[in-house]
Amino acid sequence: RETDHILVSRITDDITRSTLNRPEKRNALNREARLALVEALNLAKGRAKVIILTGAGETFCAGMDLNQLASGNPDDEDELNRSWLQVQEEIRHHPAIIIASVRGYALGGGSTLINVCDLAVVANDAQIGMPELGFGFYPGRAGPAAQLRLSAKRAAWMILTAKRVDGETAVEWGMANIACDAADVDSESLALAEHIAHFDAVALEWSKKAIWQIPMYTNEWRAALEFGAYTNAQIHSRTDSHRQGLTNFIEGRPNQGQG
Repeated sequence: RETDHILVSRITDDITRSTLNRPEKRNALNREARLALVEALNLAKGRAKVIILTGAGETFCAGMDLNQLASGNPDDEDELNRSWLQVQEEIRHHPAIIIASVRGYALGGGSTLINVCDLAVVANDAQIGMPELGFGFYPGRAGPAAQLRLSAKRAAWMILTAKRVDGETAVEWGMANIACDAADVDSESLALAEHIAHFDAVALEWSKKAIWQIPMYTNEWRAALEFGAYTNAQIHSRTDSHRQGLTNFIEGRPNQGQG
């Protein structure tokens, strides 16, 4: 399925690619693009184990399309905040694992997309940053995402200097998982997606829930371990893939990811 603003392609039965498609605007997300992205994510539920999120052309995403705010109409700003929050919640709560595949610029909201995606593959020379302070305001969407994902001083650096970091720094800071040549970003993202797609869909979905829930809502050691046990109980009640995994182990057949 395609729209003017989001291109969706099915790579395999388990992997979908969603491409932000406003290259002439460096894939800045206007109202239509935000709504189209939410729709694309909804359509992928139950159809994909892994979604690769990328940008058309040589840029990942230059953030929000600020033309919507130029009118000074508070209703436009309210809509932007609501629809952008909806995008974040769709990604966070989506049953699929979502990989940000990043070349070129990832500014403002583009950096937020990296932080909210479950995993990220970035070009060595990617440019990731928050220019908002130069416009005279705190990065109201990218700032909180960085503060929740990065150490305090690193988040403060991005917010207070408006300087960009490259892909290698993003990996060093824990913002991304893999940095590679820009020409290899697509193939590295696909290889990672194919690896993850071998795992059971229910186990992936509930592991993702635990990855979000434990640090965000459970900061006491015992409660975190109890939530881990709860997560496995939910997986085992919905799929018997663990039984096959244990059988493989006992009978000497390696499972995916086993040493």
